[in-house]
Amino acid sequence: MIASQKNGTLYTGMTDDLAKRIWEHKSKLKKGFAAKYGVELLVWCDEHESRESAFSRERAIKKWNRAWKIELIEKENPNWDDIFETLMH
Repeated sequence: MIASQKNGTLYTGMTDDLAKRIWEHKSKLKKGFAAKYGVELLVWCDEHESRESAFSRERAIKKWNRAWKIELIEKENPNWDDIFETLMH
């Protein structure tokens, strides 16, 4: 999940290449929801063994209410830090 800021706009998606996709968001290379609302901070992610599993998880989270998404983020990232750099090391 990416966010515009703490408690800001959220976007949930899936990708085969997280580093590339977050870089695209940060560089505003693709027009769309994330670019329009300044959503570029990687605040939560998880890995899956298959694309099908990742897709199912993404679809489930997209149906959640906002409070559940915030709870998920804050369990692992209470300060809403941009975890992109830590994942790349």
